[in-house]
Amino acid sequence: MKVLITGSSGLIGAALTDSLEQEGHEVVRLWCRNFVKDSPDWNPENEIINLEKIRDINAVVHLAGENIADGRWSEKKKDRILSSRVKGTKLLAKYFAKADKKPEVFISASAVGYYGDRGEVIVDEASSAGRGFLADVCVQWEEASNAANEAGIRVANVRFGTVLSTAGGALKKMLLPFKLGAGGVIGSGEQYMSWISINDAVNIIQHILNNDSLRGPINAVTPNAVTNRLFTKTLGKALHRPTIFPLPASVARILFGEMADELLLSSIRIFPGKLVESGYKFQDNDLSESLDKLLLTQV
Repeated sequence: MKVLITGSSGLIGAALTDSLEQEGHEVVRLWCRNFVKDSPDWNPENEIINLEKIRDINAVVHLAGENIADGRWSEKKKDRILSSRVKGTKLLAKYFAKADKKPEVFISASAVGYYGDRGEVIVDEASSAGRGFLADVCVQWEEASNAANEAGIRVANVRFGTVLSTAGGALKKMLLPFKLGAGGVIGSGEQYMSWISINDAVNIIQHILNNDSLRGPINAVTPNAVTNRLFTKTLGKALHRPTIFPLPASVARILFGEMADELLLSSIRIFPGKLVESGYKFQDNDLSESLDKLLLTQV
């Protein structure tokens, strides 16, 4: 296949690019940078895209977007989080909707933040959107791909949970404090975290590429969500370190502001209904085993 990828330098994008190329697929990286004539790149903010020299794209995997966990959420930061997702997705969807030869599938990232804070309630793809900034972002993000869907392209909106990888993301940020014995429960510790290993995140995208029945919202999480308390205990055990320094909710809000409530303290317990129904086999389904496997890659 010839696959166009945005966000190819990101956590999922880099791993996906390596995997596809190892399997013999051709990957076209779409860079978000200053517009250069005759180069395959784009500038979503200015609604510019140049793919004149790129032909016969079989699939689009759109993963680009502002990092939501990099710094406090000022109003400017929130605007960048929203616009980087909505403008980029809309620009790509409209471009390929009008293309003479359309791709067979348009896969666009989304996130489990779509569901908001749901406590202990188990949600799946049929559940409604929640409330809050991230839920609103995800709703608009997914709607931005409508042009491709209306043009007859198979569209999949992949709602990623917390992606576990030592190369980046939440786990990488946790490793140093946990290794120093400063890890601990956040807030009550009873909030659920829906997670996926980087290995399964990549395999799920490839599963969607090769499975014509998969379309619309798809939850990219293991069936086994865990509480923050269990995650903390399991990571501490994997690192052979104590986890005795809690982060109270009040302190988390002082340190991280609005981001604390939406990323650290909210509870999202999600079931990957469409993946299970399609026969996808998770390689990393047990948190303890998954962390042990990931940490083996550490030097």
